[in-house]
Amino acid sequence: MTKPSQPTLADVRKWPATVSVTEAARAIGCSRSHLYDRVKRGESPVKTIPVGARHVVITADLVRLLSGETREAA
Repeated sequence: MTKPSQPTLADVRKWPATVSVTEAARAIGCSRSHLYDRVKRGESPVKTIPVGARHVVITADLVRLLSGETREAA
């Protein structure tokens, strides 16, 4: 079984509104467990939404991160 390739920014822009932490981690280039740990600590570089016992990543925020845009102050 081969490892899936890292998606490009153009690929990520075509993704649905939310994606799994696993897919987001692949796009960022880190492990799934690392991103889950950051989410649990409240230090995720991307916005997430809790869905039951899991989280999903907001694709627009993933695009922001990958394109180098800064997060606006709330």
